[in-house]
Amino acid sequence: QAMEKEVSAALGKGEPGEILSSAFKLKVTREDICTLHHLRWLNDEVINFYMNLLVERSKREGYPALHAFSTFFYPKLRSGGYKAVRRWTRGVDLFKQDLILVPIHLRVHWTLLVIDVRKKTIKYFDSLGQKGDDICTTLLQYLQEESKEKRKLELAASEWTLRSMSPREIPQQTNGSDCGVFVCKYADSISRDKPITFTQEHMPYFRRKMVWEIIHQQLL
Repeated sequence: QAMEKEVSAALGKGEPGEILSSAFKLKVTREDICTLHHLRWLNDEVINFYMNLLVERSKREGYPALHAFSTFFYPKLRSGGYKAVRRWTRGVDLFKQDLILVPIHLRVHWTLLVIDVRKKTIKYFDSLGQKGDDICTTLLQYLQEESKEKRKLELAASEWTLRSMSPREIPQQTNGSDCGVFVCKYADSISRDKPITFTQEHMPYFRRKMVWEIIHQQLL
């Protein structure tokens, strides 16, 4: 009940610019948090903060080593090529990670790309079931450039499997507004090496839970 009260207060009336949480060099305002209100579209701030919470959790014993790119990474890569994002991995060796998450914003829709370094797979998760084969290819090319630049090693494309997950394999949204929550919860399961078992019905609960997690900077 105390948690419910806190969540309702965060989603309630107040100064839109009031900062309700700050960490990872990110700030989340009341206005940002309110994108977690029922049927609202999530914004970059909320998704980036949540991805950072997943990365924090992954530093604990027993979790896969995780790197998450910001939502601004993919558009920058698309528009400027490898050069534009070369410095995004200063101090990070992508090839020592187990998993790499790339949240992607396609104008009015959120999707997720997941690179599993251990299994050499690049998978695309879309809660509307659209294919992202070209996005997978773009990220494989990025990895090849990164490997050449940072390790002086050729990455053999033939060893990698690229795949868009089909609507039968992953839960799908049944409305026009929950894609961002789906992306966050796909990432939550994947970053624990757990099967993705939620459905559309869980979305209202997940939204409220995420409000609490972001305010407290800890995952439940």
